[in-house]
Amino acid sequence: MVVFMKKTKNYQNIEAFLRNHGSLPLKRYSYSDIKKMTNSFRHKLGQGGYGGVYKGRLLDGCYVAVKNLIDSEGNGEEFINEVASISRTSHVNIVTLLGFCFEGLTRALIYEYMSNGSLEKFICEKDQSQTNHSLKWETLYQIAIGIARGLEYLHRGYFGLAKICPKRESIVSMIGVRETIGYIAPKVFSRNFGTVSHKSDVYSYGMMVIEMTRGRQSNNVGVDNSSELYFTQWVYERLEVDEELGLQGISNEEDKERVRKMIIVSLWCIQTNPSDRPIMSREVEMLEGSINSLQIPPKPFLSSPRSAPRDSSINLLS
Repeated sequence: MVVFMKKTKNYQNIEAFLRNHGSLPLKRYSYSDIKKMTNSFRHKLGQGGYGGVYKGRLLDGCYVAVKNLIDSEGNGEEFINEVASISRTSHVNIVTLLGFCFEGLTRALIYEYMSNGSLEKFICEKDQSQTNHSLKWETLYQIAIGIARGLEYLHRGYFGLAKICPKRESIVSMIGVRETIGYIAPKVFSRNFGTVSHKSDVYSYGMMVIEMTRGRQSNNVGVDNSSELYFTQWVYERLEVDEELGLQGISNEEDKERVRKMIIVSLWCIQTNPSDRPIMSREVEMLEGSINSLQIPPKPFLSSPRSAPRDSSINLLS
């Protein structure tokens, strides 16, 4: 009875909190609305570390992507604060939040639907003849810059992984990030690496760029293609002696320069010591600047030989 009264009081507090945020440019949906728009969660688009993403359709016919959050903790005020913060973002490289659901234990976010799908299907598809090579290196390079610009924008308001971690903790539940472990900075799992900060996002960005380049690895280069660790070590050694990287689809000198920039920047991003990782604004400068101004970073220490599980909803705010 005491527990029920406590939950009821918390719920009343959140409802009052929502009324005070009545000017939010978002629509609040009920759980019933969510079930209707997703046809009872029938069409799953992907699974991220914090929940499944489902295709939905609004009454006006517009398609949306609904992220049903799992393992939600707290009384909901932090979630609503995050919704209020995200609703104020506006950037060409960030998917738009259209609405949310807060009802009982249900927490869901409704985003605009990206008809081209996730980046993952373009960089991890086994049948490279149909998908990977449909994106030229110039396009992948521009995607890397666009994502970096989006993160730079979010970091100005200090969004990112540091916002979802309790301030008193430096470890995120392994259950909560089970689908995206390969993209998570070491310090998220161990206090020995420091506290979670925006540099954790930098690490994740670097691992994503590594995946973008590893997806174009030739089959005859003699390196284990099952692990980011082995690929990273291999490509670093190639950079040190200025050898060809052996990646598919490089057709001219401009491509060679783009690929080299992407790899050097990604290696800087995954440095073990967070203070050695450049901030996102610097990452953008490095990608857009001259290749001659880039220095090869110290060899990063990656402790896990295990490949990251595929996250089929790779995008900036998924």
